[in-house]
Order: sequence, then structure tokens, then C-alpha cells
Amino acid sequence: MKQFLLATFLTFGLQFAGAKEDLQNISLKVTDKGFEPSEIKVKPGTHVVLKVTRITDDTCATQIQIKEKKIKMKLDKDIEATVDLGIIKKGDIRFACGMDMISGHIVAE
Repeated sequence: MKQFLLATFLTFGLQFAGAKEDLQNISLKVTDKGFEPSEIKVKPGTHVVLKVTRITDDTCATQIQIKEKKIKMKLDKDIEATVDLGIIKKGDIRFACGMDMISGHIVAE
């Protein structure tokens, strides 16, 4: 039994160790014009991390929400917030301010 478990671990463990996912860090600013950039393009299957910085007080975007990922995060002025979206599938993911008035989207194609 121990040999079987060891063989299984070595077989599957090496497969996972060799697996490499693409990671894309994306800088996103909140300005008086909204989210910049408001459209982000990525490849499907990419692990996406947003680095969001609000650089103005003249905005209602003091939060970012991504309903599809069940994310809602406060955005303090001049402090970078890290939003880990995980692996992005093909399609469109919308992000918006807490009031859902200012928005943008991520396109995976």
C-alpha cells in the first residue's frame, strides 16, 4: 500500500509541479474620469491580479466590485489594493464602483 501511495504521489505530484499558469498583474487607476484603463484584454486561462490605486477624491469609485467573482473591496486614496481574480475563462468580466455607476471590463478572448 505504501508503494502504491508513493507511486501515485510521485506521478501526480510531478505533473502538478510541472504545470505552469500564466500570471498577469494589471495596474488599474481610479481617476476623475473613472477606471483607467476601462477595458483590459487577457488570454483565457490567465491568472489575473488587479493592482488598483485610487488617485483622486473626485470620484464615487471608492470601492471596486466584481459581482461575477463575488469581490467587493474598499479603495483608499493613494494606496494600492490587490484584487486576485484567479483564472479567467473566455468571456467578459465587468468591474464597477460600489454604486455601479462607474465601470469597466476584462475581455478574455
